[in-house]
Amino acid sequence: MIERLYLQNCLSFDEVELNLDGNLIIFSGPSGAGKSILMEALLALFGLKESEAKLIEASIEGKLGLDEIGIDEDEPNIFKLVKQKSSRYFINHQQISKKSLKNFSAKFVNYLTLKDVSEFENENLLQSIDEIGKQLDRSYKGLLEEFREGFEELQNKKRRLSQLQEEQSKIEELKEFAKFEIQKIEEIDPKVDEYEELLSKKRQLSKKEKIEEAISEASQIFAYEHKVSEALSLLDEQCEIFDEAMNELKVIFESAGERLEELSDINIEALLDRLDSLSSLKNRHGSIEAALEYLQKKREELEGYENIAFELEHLEDEIESLSQRVQNVAEEISKRRTKTLKAFSTKMESYLNLLYLEGLKIALSQDELYHLGIDRVSVELSGTPIEKVSSGELNRIRLSFLAAYSSFVQGSRGVLIVDEIDANLSGKESMSIAKVLEDLAQSYQIFAISHQPQLSSKAHSHYLVYKEEGKSRVKLLSKEERVDELARMISGDNISEKAVEFAKSLLN
Repeated sequence: MIERLYLQNCLSFDEVELNLDGNLIIFSGPSGAGKSILMEALLALFGLKESEAKLIEASIEGKLGLDEIGIDEDEPNIFKLVKQKSSRYFINHQQISKKSLKNFSAKFVNYLTLKDVSEFENENLLQSIDEIGKQLDRSYKGLLEEFREGFEELQNKKRRLSQLQEEQSKIEELKEFAKFEIQKIEEIDPKVDEYEELLSKKRQLSKKEKIEEAISEASQIFAYEHKVSEALSLLDEQCEIFDEAMNELKVIFESAGERLEELSDINIEALLDRLDSLSSLKNRHGSIEAALEYLQKKREELEGYENIAFELEHLEDEIESLSQRVQNVAEEISKRRTKTLKAFSTKMESYLNLLYLEGLKIALSQDELYHLGIDRVSVELSGTPIEKVSSGELNRIRLSFLAAYSSFVQGSRGVLIVDEIDANLSGKESMSIAKVLEDLAQSYQIFAISHQPQLSSKAHSHYLVYKEEGKSRVKLLSKEERVDELARMISGDNISEKAVEFAKSLLN
């Protein structure tokens, strides 16, 4: 997966550029040469450790799913760490926080010397079992999807039921409030534009006396109408215009009189009371239209409150039926998981035996229904919970887990980094580690530091880390050079003929 690794100014390393080939990549060399520095730089690139390097860069081939963190895929994808006053991380020239990088890298980078038991947590173990189950049984995936959809629907209905039950406890109070609000508006029974019409009549009433007085005084003009007509006639002037004007004036005064008579029939107190009532609605709701909309809303709420009892009963029946259906699916999944776990445990046990480790138990127990079904997974080694086993035991268990999982779920699983996993082991134990890693290299690109010839002999690419004039160097070994390095591991700096022969036999 990683096709090129480059670092610059990293403690004893001035510059290193590795063009990588093969999936099992081993680094060996004398103690203090810089192997761990090199491995820490690789881990730092993925946010898993700190490094003093000023620059670390890797080219990674293949699709990584970068879109989920908002970064465009490239070919290859370039990961970069630049350190000045602080470390900054980039993927394809886009900066990313260390936390986001670490969380994302965890999907394709495994580090075996880190005492991390997260992969043995219930949720992660069930996910692994389900992935294997999908490989063994075509109907398994559909069953999981059916459960997920059913459980999600069940949770939504339960939330709705809880909401309705909470509302029901307040239902009488809410109903009384809705009725009170409805009654207040219905008693007034407002009409659209009524307020403006009443306000206009109020203005007219306020001018009624002045209008009557003005008309009374102006009506005296009619007493002199015949005198004006006589004068116009004596002057031989046309009087039609004057007569028309006087007739029109009479019509206006008569019409005004009728309107004033209508106003006399209005109950001024009732009008003012009505205006006060409408005004209170306007002040509270903003307008008569808004008050009428509020009235309709409260009527609908009241109707909804009265329907809650029916909905509650109906929803409880639905939940009971759906719960049983989801429970049945969960029980069927549990049966499939039990069968899958048996096959997986058998495969894992074969690797554990190869690694000289016994007593691992992975067990399913049933619990109340939850988002993963009814199963809980526990892992222990000879009665000791997984989180309390030693680092050496944990790494061998993790190695067996990865190897067994990869035997069921084909395809590349990313990068695996192991740091001196064969340290302080016998030749027999070292060879068992080597064989398991060789199997895993079919699914992972493995980077390992080794001080033992057994694992080093299995390498697809074997690099020697050494010091020259106080500076660390990295060199890809040829077959002949590998013989010398394996012989050094076997017999020390004073290489014997037996060591050389044994080294050749390992390589062959």
